Amino acid sequence: MTEVMTSTTAPASDGHTVDVAALGELLLGNWADVRRQARALAGNPELHKVEGLSHTEHRLRAFKQLGILVQQDGVHRAFPSRLGGNDDHGGNVAGFEELVLADPSVQIKAGVQWGLFGSAVMHLGSAEHQDKWLPGIMSLEIPGCFAMTEIGHGSDVASIATTATYDSSTGEFVINTPFRAAWKEYIGNAAVDGLAAVVFAQLITRGVNHGVHAFYVQLRDPATKEFFPGIDGLDDSIKGGLNGIDNGRLCFNNVRIPRSNLLNRYGDVTADGVYSSPIASPGRRFFTMLGTLVQGRVSLNGAAVAASKVALKIAIQYATERRQFNAASDTEEVVLMDYQRHQRRLLPLLATTYAATFAHEQLLVKFDGVFSGAHDSDEDRQDLETLAAALKSMTTWHALDTLQECREACGGAGFMVENRFTSLRADLDVYATFEGDNTVLLQLVAKRLLADYSKEFRNLDFGVLARFVVGQAADLTLNRTGLRQVAQFVADSGSPQKSAKALKDEDTQHELLVGRVQTMVADVAGALKEAAKLPKDKAAEIFNDNQNELIEAARAHAELLQWEAFTEALHRVEDAGTKKVLTRLRDLFGLGLIEKHLDWYLMNGRVSMQRARTLGPYINRLLAKLRPHALDLVDAFGYGPEHLRATIATGIERERQDEARDYFRIQRASSDGPVDEKVLIQRAKASAKK
Repeated sequence: MTEVMTSTTAPASDGHTVDVAALGELLLGNWADVRRQARALAGNPELHKVEGLSHTEHRLRAFKQLGILVQQDGVHRAFPSRLGGNDDHGGNVAGFEELVLADPSVQIKAGVQWGLFGSAVMHLGSAEHQDKWLPGIMSLEIPGCFAMTEIGHGSDVASIATTATYDSSTGEFVINTPFRAAWKEYIGNAAVDGLAAVVFAQLITRGVNHGVHAFYVQLRDPATKEFFPGIDGLDDSIKGGLNGIDNGRLCFNNVRIPRSNLLNRYGDVTADGVYSSPIASPGRRFFTMLGTLVQGRVSLNGAAVAASKVALKIAIQYATERRQFNAASDTEEVVLMDYQRHQRRLLPLLATTYAATFAHEQLLVKFDGVFSGAHDSDEDRQDLETLAAALKSMTTWHALDTLQECREACGGAGFMVENRFTSLRADLDVYATFEGDNTVLLQLVAKRLLADYSKEFRNLDFGVLARFVVGQAADLTLNRTGLRQVAQFVADSGSPQKSAKALKDEDTQHELLVGRVQTMVADVAGALKEAAKLPKDKAAEIFNDNQNELIEAARAHAELLQWEAFTEALHRVEDAGTKKVLTRLRDLFGLGLIEKHLDWYLMNGRVSMQRARTLGPYINRLLAKLRPHALDLVDAFGYGPEHLRATIATGIERERQDEARDYFRIQRASSDGPVDEKVLIQRAKASAKK
């Protein structure tokens, strides 16, 4: 059972307390009850990862575990109520992402079955498609695949080469893989379990290619589990992680399917081959279709946050019990968490995890608004796509960094599989590149930022634009000639404390983070403004020359989103002690970002040299103030031993340390114990002086 958290803890030396229970509720968010149900399910030992299994054994276990999820009603929340679902899209993702606590393979395999395969049928198909196939998909009678990625194009979905050519003489689509690099690759459930697939292919009819569409294709005979004629596949076998999932490759040699197997919500073909779509623009149609499948990125973002929480709870619990070296005392060793460097290793990661948690909740609310229909305009969908791309990238990278740092911070114990870090990191490694490579996703975000930037000036008259340009030029002159540095130095001079206080001010942090994003976007936009007038190859060259700056601007934007989400959540905290501690944690996150990018702030004249010098020492003071609350902050995550499943987080380290301390205390008090050689030397020196 999950450990019961006390409502408040004892006051720390600074007099502040954290209301752990209330903070835990804040972290659970809008779908708190769903998360509690999902965590109870994830605590079931039957769903836990068993280390050391072969990949074949792990696959068999994972498939059986999907059956348990069906039996426990843990996976049907998003499906239509008329078919036994709950029409709860946000709650569905909130529940899915908690499954990472049990076994990431279970979470991802469930995501393939119901979050990708099932969702494609639900969102891209008609009501007839839903009624025909969703009951079997929901019950696991039809295990399926989501066959989009090709080995030759990866994230470039628009350029996939698989074709679906309509034959009006038979009323069938002919699915074909034209060459080796067009094989569908890394497809979950393809190697063993998948009986059907939603296959993405270029729809061709009457000699016209209408772009990528989705088709329902039967893969295997349910009785024999053999591929149907014309379908071939390969087993991806052992991977770097997630070996409970039977990833594989698929190819199609002129496989014929009925015309009715086209999932036709956004594009249809009549019996005589006439194509029609409710969306006239091919580009907009493509992005609308892909946008319906954004929940994969949303759930990966949430799962990465959960994995970071687990890692930090284990590592910080251990760091408050493990003792190492006695520099501060002749007899008492120092707890790891009391070392400044250890605080520097773990507490900034904790601050980022809190920021990522609150940002994910905003993403989940946006997702639910779009998919419930409450807020489902084109702009809402674009915002959702951009937000999901930005946060999924930042949070999956953060999870990998957190797992690695926590592993190292726990020394040799961290390397033991029984303590979770190595296994979780191996399983989450691929999160950075599937459902969209993180770098590619940040490029998508950057393009949206550029588009929004250009919109601001599209309809402005010349006078307004001229005034902006003059103002921009003045701002650049002020920053880059050092005038702002001089002004800031005058304001800062004589008081390092005043300088540090200015940096911890909420408005100052926000101004610095926003200013960086705006300046970076404006700089890239200025560099790219001539590209539209040039030949395609020259325009591509200019874009490539600025690609790194473009992606860094997107990263800065994502960091700003996380800071703003943390700050908005902070304003909802009522308990004074909790608010004070969380404010310090938010400041640690914000100032950590400024410290991380301090070279940019100095080069662009946004921070004076004197103020920059105060940053490191002030962060160190923040760490010392947060140290007494570190356990409260990870206890608020609400994970019990059935979720952590790490030996070093069970309290055993405290028992070992207490045993060792008692042993040496008794030994020092005993006249029979050996005398330390150093003591003899000191005695000899003292005697010689006499």
